[in-house]
Amino acid sequence: MRVVVTGAGGFVGAAVAHVLLARGDEVVGLARDPGRLPTGVRPVTGSVLDPDVVATALRGADAVCHLAARVRVRESWTDPLGFWRTNLDGTRTVLAAAGPDVPVVMTSTCAVYAPADDPVREDAPLAPAHPYAASKLAADLLARDVALAGGAGVVCLRAANVAGAVAGRGDGDRTRLVPGLLATVLGERERFTVHGDGSAVRDLVHVADLAEGVVAALGVAGPGTWRAYTLGSGRPTSVAELVEVVGAVTGRPVPVHHDDPVEEPPRLVADPTRARAELGWTASRSTPERIVADAWAAVGR
Repeated sequence: MRVVVTGAGGFVGAAVAHVLLARGDEVVGLARDPGRLPTGVRPVTGSVLDPDVVATALRGADAVCHLAARVRVRESWTDPLGFWRTNLDGTRTVLAAAGPDVPVVMTSTCAVYAPADDPVREDAPLAPAHPYAASKLAADLLARDVALAGGAGVVCLRAANVAGAVAGRGDGDRTRLVPGLLATVLGERERFTVHGDGSAVRDLVHVADLAEGVVAALGVAGPGTWRAYTLGSGRPTSVAELVEVVGAVTGRPVPVHHDDPVEEPPRLVADPTRARAELGWTASRSTPERIVADAWAAVGR
């Protein structure tokens, strides 16, 4: 099976490529920097916004894992146009190139849902809290409309906070929770800033688990159908708890500075029941301890 992975040089994209290669697929990686692609991936260099580049990548493809996106939440507040262009227009370009015959699995975010006391399911109210989530929800809905109008089958995976490492490769984005905490432990910054009292609750999903979910979803993207799945551990972890886990796993103190609260959901946890039932997917690695341990090992300390 020939599978195209957009964003294959990124944190999630590389993990998905590893799973596909391990099961014997031919993997074509669309990336701006081919030097970041895992060994064994056939490179196509360029932007997901370039129709000619995307068409070249998809030539002869049996399926597409569309993972290319801009994902930094706070950055999305300062550049909403850029986020909407990449996340929505990039999806439009991929769907157009896929046509009616090439199924597409795309990653989205649990942040499209309204904050809730209970874990969120696929039928939860939609209320994206920032431009990043809004742009991803728009891409989800575009994919739904194209699929139901007779286009290729599409599966949208709305993932919780992704962290961990695969094949010794962790997340290099220090703006995110786990990489930021590890950077603090390593002395790359003086202290880690916690907005508010640390009681904000999130759901952490191991990148290896998410990658397996992406590959599993290829089997249910039937022609002319659209389906959304919420992928996460279902386990609530507060920022304060995660700070303690990082300290325990690394054996090093985590200097913390408390700043004013920011506008963000106080609690967002996924309910992966549908993914377990229909994809056979489980978040088997997605405990905070395993996630932090794998990410810590990847930085070579």
